[in-house]
Amino acid sequence: MNDEIDRELPMAVGDALRDREETLAVAESCTGGLIGAAITAVPGASDYFDAGLTTYAYDAKRRHLGVSREALDEHGAVSEPIAREMAQGVRDVADVTWGIATTGIAGPSGGTDDNPVGTVYIGISYAAPWGSEASYTTVSRYVFDGDRAAVRAKTVDQALVDLLAELETA
Repeated sequence: MNDEIDRELPMAVGDALRDREETLAVAESCTGGLIGAAITAVPGASDYFDAGLTTYAYDAKRRHLGVSREALDEHGAVSEPIAREMAQGVRDVADVTWGIATTGIAGPSGGTDDNPVGTVYIGISYAAPWGSEASYTTVSRYVFDGDRAAVRAKTVDQALVDLLAELETA
């Protein structure tokens, strides 16, 4: 499977993290480990990649990332608040510089009027040096076309693009 992964984006992410001497962990729901697979398809990923957690179920999000029961009850797993808590949670649990989180509806079923199939939230969380008060988290919402495999593949690419954009501006 890794031989089929496009390595261009993961290599760019790896080069940027290595240049900055920063680290990454990912929390994946709808992508089910595909971001971690893409990152680790690049030789030398251990220089900057710490952990990948597939937290598909509500309880896994709570148990491994500290996502609150209240946020899950109020907003549902596919939402901006949950993507934010997931990204912050994986960043802090793994004690890394950057956390990526994905949560979405890859289909073919499960969509609603507010969140149709293809809706994905991607969270990117940065841990600034202690005392700087510069840590932050961004969350973006996307609606991708295509079948389940296409939505998941587009989510992986977009998450890496979003991280690269943050690496260039942070």
